[in-house]
Amino acid sequence: MSGSVALDPRAVAEAIDRHVRPETFPLGIRVLRGDEPLPPRVRRPYRDLGIRVSICQGISMARRYGWAIAMGAEDLSCPIAQVAFGFEEAIPYYTEGNLAAGMYVETCGLGAKTEAEVPKYSRDEAGLVLVAPLSRAEFTPHTVLVYGNSAQVMRLVAAALWKRGGSITSTTSARADCADIVIRTEKTGEPQVILPCYGDRVFGQTQDHEMAFTIPWDLVPELLEGLEGTHRGGIRYPIPHYLRYQAEFPATYRKLQELWEEQKRQRQAGEATNGEATNGKGDGQCC
Repeated sequence: MSGSVALDPRAVAEAIDRHVRPETFPLGIRVLRGDEPLPPRVRRPYRDLGIRVSICQGISMARRYGWAIAMGAEDLSCPIAQVAFGFEEAIPYYTEGNLAAGMYVETCGLGAKTEAEVPKYSRDEAGLVLVAPLSRAEFTPHTVLVYGNSAQVMRLVAAALWKRGGSITSTTSARADCADIVIRTEKTGEPQVILPCYGDRVFGQTQDHEMAFTIPWDLVPELLEGLEGTHRGGIRYPIPHYLRYQAEFPATYRKLQELWEEQKRQRQAGEATNGEATNGKGDGQCC
């Protein structure tokens, strides 16, 4: 990795919180490979909770509970994730499209096309998927993940493009967003806008208003500079609404305003008449 390794995850979390104000914790993700040690105070779902989970469940635990979660083959319940993350073999029943056919696509042939698009680790690339809030991460992440509403994700996209311009290209298939979050971001080395998949909504309980954004750790310095630069340029969250305009009101409201104005004119006319009469009387007395 580049010099971004020296970044403090807590400082990154503070910058994201200050500029984006996400509802749940911004996360750091790292895939532990080989003999890389597990940091302290990390929960394993099967060992510590007695359950097997999907990757999106573990991510939700981290971002909502503030836990550090590590998931390996023995922790996973989702077959798609087991294949995508390199823990199980993509046997013909999987590659032929049987898991997608009849639910996401019409035929097995289309299902095979869908499965082929899911980013995957090889067996050699597989490792423990470690997820934790950036503010509590005791490791250097490979990827930063932030869930938010569409305006918050837009804010992050603008920041990510501050130093590069252009646009961010992402893909989605309405399923296996865990692979997009972790694997696609690592393999492309590019930021991603993540549309939460069906499983993320069912098992991870991601809400209808939520989507997500990922960025490789090496690009985080650009993101931080972009958050500051776009802030100076006027891009903020919450979005500042333009309020310097005069509202239009219904006809009955305008009629009331006209009646008040007519009353005001009548009072002013009466006051002018009384003033003239008073002035006339005064002049007579002086004479």
